[in-house]
Amino acid sequence: MALIPAASLAQSSTAAQRSNQQRPNIVLIISDDHAFQAIGAYGSKLMPTPGIDRIAKEGAVFNKAYVNNSICGPSRAAILTGKYSHKNGFKDNENSVFDASQDSFIKQLRSGGYQTAWVGKYHLHSDPQGFDFWKVLPGQGQYYNPDFLVKGGTERIEGYATNIITDIAEDFLDGRDASKPFCLVVGHKATHRTWMPDTSDLGLFDQVNFPLPANFYDNYAGRSAAAVQDMTIEKNMRMDYDLKMSSFGKDGQGFVKRMNPAQRKKFEDYYRTVEEDLKNRNLSGKALTEWKFQRYMRDYLSTAASMDRNIGRLMDYLDKKQLTQNTIVIYLSDQGFYLGEHGWFDKRFMYEESFRTPMVMRYPGKIKPGTKVNQFVMNTDIGPTLLRAAGLPVPADMQGRSFLPVLTGQKGAGQDAMYYHYYENGEHSVSPHFGIRTSRYKLIRFYKRVEAWELYDLQRDPAEMNNLFGKKGYEKITQQMRSRLLQLIDHYDDNEARKLFTRRVAPDG
Repeated sequence: MALIPAASLAQSSTAAQRSNQQRPNIVLIISDDHAFQAIGAYGSKLMPTPGIDRIAKEGAVFNKAYVNNSICGPSRAAILTGKYSHKNGFKDNENSVFDASQDSFIKQLRSGGYQTAWVGKYHLHSDPQGFDFWKVLPGQGQYYNPDFLVKGGTERIEGYATNIITDIAEDFLDGRDASKPFCLVVGHKATHRTWMPDTSDLGLFDQVNFPLPANFYDNYAGRSAAAVQDMTIEKNMRMDYDLKMSSFGKDGQGFVKRMNPAQRKKFEDYYRTVEEDLKNRNLSGKALTEWKFQRYMRDYLSTAASMDRNIGRLMDYLDKKQLTQNTIVIYLSDQGFYLGEHGWFDKRFMYEESFRTPMVMRYPGKIKPGTKVNQFVMNTDIGPTLLRAAGLPVPADMQGRSFLPVLTGQKGAGQDAMYYHYYENGEHSVSPHFGIRTSRYKLIRFYKRVEAWELYDLQRDPAEMNNLFGKKGYEKITQQMRSRLLQLIDHYDDNEARKLFTRRVAPDG
């Protein structure tokens, strides 16, 4: 066998390294339950978010980014695989375990020469595959002194989860193979329930009185699925578990058991003062409900503040290491979240606050700074987009599609409708449902817990308060929406939805 000259090998290696350096690095930051209503880039005045806003300012903000299934694990599975839940097998957090042996955009990137890593929240109930490095929280993970799953065991790290996750991300980047492009996924636990701020952020918004959403006291008229949920701030937000008022029960004590003495003292001193003030007020009725709303907002936004600060820190790291110009950065949440709209916290419903997710993207040289993207994109589109950016083919079974043409302004780019299917039928009593959203209308089919159809005119009723299904004058648009929904069901090959679609349901649910 003829030997290849050393000079030729060196030239080949140099050419490969040069090619790798031209391919974009990727940083994908996925938060948990972060509401677009709380981000400055979306016009929010609730809090400053300079870290996330920087990505938007230097790149693009997506005004119509949506998720396939508004719940933690299923959304992550869809991002990884580019497939809807019925195709990737992870439909809900209660009964699903992710089959990590299936293909993913990460595996495709790794096969294509990328070094890959996932740090932080993963929440797919199986060990990650396709990653050169991973260090992930078990399940939901903990905010304080969290445990991390690593290859071969578990490691506990002292500190606050959001800071620690950024530490691990930077450690990976410091030790990476610089001859290869990288794809790093950073999964934050924030801003997931129970909204525990870093001790340095306790009381950050105590002087702010947040306005109640206009539909905070929604009575759910004409919306039978909304009427039977149990995710209201008034009735279902727990004083001890959610709001840290320890004397109201025993469920809040788990928060502090893993804290060190210094953390615990700051935490207990702060909430003890809040609880003493509450008892002195002797509130009841709407006054108590609105106090709970204020406490929820203060804890939620204080938890978000640490995450935004750490996102800014990671952007500064890229600057310092001269990686900014050749690194794609995407920030998104695994879904949206309710900040009192309809009186709720949590997510799940196909209504805009949870169906729609915040997403911003920086891609120097490709995305013009300050770009506003108003076309529909789906979380399943992220994998195909990143593969195209890396110059790699998109597997035929991925249901998402690259939105690079949208970013480059190609004519006819984008989608005219978004399809959704939520399956979980347990926590918060949210009935499973599927549906379609177009530029103006939304059609939803609820099943199992509640059997009902809902139709909304988002132009006239953006808060989704008036169910038009079955009402006189909407027969034509209902039929058009049903036909388009069935087309999407067939397109995504959702057999369960196809069977339910034909089942007769009374207009009043």
